[in-house]
Amino acid sequence: MATILLSIFLAVIVTFIGTIAALLVKLGSKTFSFRPLSFVKNYKLIIGLFMYVISSILFILALKGGELSVLYPILAIGYIWISLVSMKFLNEKMTLSKWIGIIFIIIGVSVIGVS
Repeated sequence: MATILLSIFLAVIVTFIGTIAALLVKLGSKTFSFRPLSFVKNYKLIIGLFMYVISSILFILALKGGELSVLYPILAIGYIWISLVSMKFLNEKMTLSKWIGIIFIIIGVSVIGVS
């Protein structure tokens, strides 16, 4: 089965949605509690979890039109977005080893894309 372009596009969209979801879950974790009322008021956490569900559904749709061995590595692009979003919104620092890791991710996804 060949992977159709729409499936690749959906996989990339999943990485964006997953990145936003992760950011919201991280922000919501600051006020997380197992108390039901506290959980219900934690809109960042709830929206983040909902976005994870949406991204999973979109990835399932992508899998209908593509090979897992092609689509799953594309999800590694999410690590790039997470690193950039973490620097911008969470004031996290990027080390040389993190940048080298991102370069390897870009190379790896490119190699899979070309093949």
